[in-house]
Amino acid sequence: MSQSAVRYVWILFSLTLSVLPAFGQQTSPDSFSTEAVQFFEMEIRPLLHTHCVACHDDQKRTSGLSLESREGILRGGNRGPAVVPGQPDHSRLVQAIQYTGDLKMPPTGKLKDEQIVALKRWVTLGLPWPDASALQKRNAPASSHWSFRPPVRYPEPEVRMSALVRDAIDRFILARLEKEGLKPSPEADKATLIRRLNLDLLGLPPGPAEIDQFLADKNPGAYERLVERLLASPHYGERWGRHWLDVARYADTNGFGFDNPRVMWRYRDWVIQALNRDMPFDQFVIEQLAGDLLPNATGNQKVATGFHRNTMINEEGGVDQEQYRVEAVFVRVKTTGAVFLGLTIGCAQCHDHKYDPITQREFYQLFAFFNNQDEPIIRTVAPTEVPHYRQITSDFELEKLRLQEEIAKRNAEMGRLLVEWEKGLTPENKKGLPSNIQAILKISPEQRELIQVEDLEKYYKESDTVYQDRLRALQLLAETPNTHNPNQYTAMVLQEKDSPRETHVLVRGDFLKPGVQVTPGVPAVLPPLEDQQRSKPNRLDLARWLVSEKNPLTARVTMNRLWQHYFGRGLVKTSEDFGTQGEKPSHPELLDWLATEFVRQGWSLKAMHRLIVTSATYRQSSQVSQALKDRDPENILLGRSPRLRVEAEIVRDIALTVSGLINPQIGGPSVFPPQPPEITDLSRGNLIWVTATGKDRDRRGLYTIWKRTSPYPGLTVFDAPSADETTVRRIRSNTPMQALTTLNDEVFVEAAQAFALRLLQEVPGDDSARLRYGFRLCVAREPDSFETNTLVAVLHNGINQFKPNPKAARSLLPEHAPAEIDPARFAGWFGVSRVMLNLDETITRE
Repeated sequence: MSQSAVRYVWILFSLTLSVLPAFGQQTSPDSFSTEAVQFFEMEIRPLLHTHCVACHDDQKRTSGLSLESREGILRGGNRGPAVVPGQPDHSRLVQAIQYTGDLKMPPTGKLKDEQIVALKRWVTLGLPWPDASALQKRNAPASSHWSFRPPVRYPEPEVRMSALVRDAIDRFILARLEKEGLKPSPEADKATLIRRLNLDLLGLPPGPAEIDQFLADKNPGAYERLVERLLASPHYGERWGRHWLDVARYADTNGFGFDNPRVMWRYRDWVIQALNRDMPFDQFVIEQLAGDLLPNATGNQKVATGFHRNTMINEEGGVDQEQYRVEAVFVRVKTTGAVFLGLTIGCAQCHDHKYDPITQREFYQLFAFFNNQDEPIIRTVAPTEVPHYRQITSDFELEKLRLQEEIAKRNAEMGRLLVEWEKGLTPENKKGLPSNIQAILKISPEQRELIQVEDLEKYYKESDTVYQDRLRALQLLAETPNTHNPNQYTAMVLQEKDSPRETHVLVRGDFLKPGVQVTPGVPAVLPPLEDQQRSKPNRLDLARWLVSEKNPLTARVTMNRLWQHYFGRGLVKTSEDFGTQGEKPSHPELLDWLATEFVRQGWSLKAMHRLIVTSATYRQSSQVSQALKDRDPENILLGRSPRLRVEAEIVRDIALTVSGLINPQIGGPSVFPPQPPEITDLSRGNLIWVTATGKDRDRRGLYTIWKRTSPYPGLTVFDAPSADETTVRRIRSNTPMQALTTLNDEVFVEAAQAFALRLLQEVPGDDSARLRYGFRLCVAREPDSFETNTLVAVLHNGINQFKPNPKAARSLLPEHAPAEIDPARFAGWFGVSRVMLNLDETITRE
């Protein structure tokens, strides 16, 4: 063979190699190993979704390239093939992410080194990808994605730092830290720990006496005894009930345009009581989804179904009621998927899920479980409440009758009142009236038609303060939530229909385009329903399936949210999405261990709280070493305790507790604390904000009336969710408006006034002792010298400023202040109190 022929054969062979994967690499999705596909699901798919497919999906195909499927990647784009399987150095995709050529992707910035390494490994492996077609088959095996596989109870790992281990949690955390060459932070001091525990378990700061008692207890088990005392407190149910109400989208109004009031507090109280009793979580779920279907269902079990009555209701004129009934069922399906399965099931409402193995048909099979209910309102009067209920019912009817009689009397006098009003109008007065009223007044009274007289009366009534006051009083009476309204002894519940509705796939999610009929069922990627006693399963079957030990998601999702509330970040950061587009677990073995332990503990939430808060991991200091900060800025490895601003309601509760104002009453109707004037008037609806007086003014934030279209501003400024939809993860923002609120909002000003009085009355005669006492009330520790000197300067400046102006000083005193209080000294301490209540540390969980 000639030299040129040899050269030609060699070039042809080289070109062949350039388009084939390296020797031994797999090219067919059917033949990839489970480990390779798992690597893709855990490392590569989330990376592509986050950084690539926004521009390179099947619709946009920027530069002709789609990265949504293996076929699209192999097909390439306008520049040619994107990847040569098995050969990362010859792959344009790898060159682009390494920023080594003219094409640099993603354009927003270079990927992290470890992400580039992962993508190169993926290419080297031959682009492993799951066989999507198998996942669509009805009898397909479970997806290879980690969250769809049953949790495994991994053995507790051996660790070198075994002396630091308090329970199994610590072994999993320490094993990962040791792997990364890091050490955990030391244990926090006892004052920090008692405040942390109180805020985490009760949402309330400890008082100085509680702190002193804990610090003085040197006996073994002091910490554990503190944990048990807090878990037994009735305020535990309030604290953790608030978290649950976020996912239940609890509100006191219907939402949408009219946003009228509703009575939902009975459901909120059921949640608090169930958590305080440590109702097993599986029963907690069953009663909320299907309490009415339990044999001999009690009133409380029916009240529990208010979970899915928290859906918004559209009362606007002209709406198609069937459309919004269907919309409400959509929300119930999405909420069930997010809260219990951690899946974005709602994405399959209009088409098969783009990323997860959930078909549109399966969405409507879940829809069928929630398509057969009526939505009654039932009376819920406990035996102990019957005498009170009968009395307020009688009082309510008498007051309503009195107001109606006064309105009728005013109507009877309308003719005379109109004549007197018209006689008293001057030409200048008439110029300010609406044009139609001016036109009527130009007609002599005896020549006015009935419609003109009625228009005149209507206008007069709208400006008649006596008439409007009576109308408004009649409407408070009927609408305002309080214990003196018999309507408050009702609950919104679900109730199965006698004649089930047919359920169809709705083409593109349009209620006017029914497709094939479906029956209730669950996604094929998850275990099937078990032990069905009926030919057509109902909500009770669905609820039992959700908390079945064979369901791989519910226990994992619940434990992840529990972890998130303690550490500010779930083991899966995307706590709302355990699907293929969610983030992978930072500690997968620990998450599985917690899920299996939860079931082993009989679904006891308190047992899992106890396990977490008694671990060495939880007890770490929040002070961060430079090594940890550099290596793990987000604290994913949990080498320290997180430092977190408390939630919106707890910001308020801390101020009320420190000041001594807080009303510790558990449960009852929602209340109307002070808020800026006319806030509620900016939205529609029949809810009239009558600011509470007395003890109701200072209830915990949990009990504040929540109007969806005009939510309480003192809570929304600290990121309280709107309740329009389920919230499994609150954001934490940091804005100047928050500081302005805690300085100037009426609630916090009143708290600062009460705090100043408390310091003057409870610690007489010693300013240094007062400062130490106030500081301990706020942050559970003594002030250092810098803090002491700063606060002393604030105190003296305040006293000196107001001493020459006693009138201004007295204006700062609350109405109930004792006469012997020196106004100037109070003004000084009022300034100090405002500073201490507004310390970053005061509203931070260390």
